[in-house]
Amino acid sequence: MDHRASGSFGVRVMKDTLVFSAAHFITFNGTICERLHGHNWRVEAAIEGDLDENFYVFDFIALRDGLQALVHELDHRVLLPDRHRQILVTVSADEAEVTAVFEKRRWVFPQEDCLILPIENTTAELISRWMAETLSSRLNLSAATGLRRLRISVEENFGQWADYWLPLTPDP
Repeated sequence: MDHRASGSFGVRVMKDTLVFSAAHFITFNGTICERLHGHNWRVEAAIEGDLDENFYVFDFIALRDGLQALVHELDHRVLLPDRHRQILVTVSADEAEVTAVFEKRRWVFPQEDCLILPIENTTAELISRWMAETLSSRLNLSAATGLRRLRISVEENFGQWADYWLPLTPDP
């Protein structure tokens, strides 16, 4: 049977270890800022593409390990955005503290407890995009032949998932 005849292939990893505990707060409607709170986030990844000469789309172990490394970086951190229009995040001169300011509210955290992400807001949607872009870069997915897209799914709360699909091949 010809594996190229119809349909498409993909691989997906979802493990009990692909979980991280992290705090965040988001803003919405321009002036509303949530209280600082935490979640036990779950993550899964899927890659869609052609089968290679070994009849693999992509190595499960490499995908799992790459995603596990990202999860480890996020675990037990306060997630802060560095591109938010209204939240100013700064690191002290001695790099010991991180300060986040929204209007009249101010939070100060030990720097080692924070992860400042290059995103506009720490929503599950934007965290999934950051994870997809970071994982793709670290695994050099765009250079792999036959891979079409990477999906990262982030569960912020039980049954509430955000997905980001990252194209791995340039549009024609």
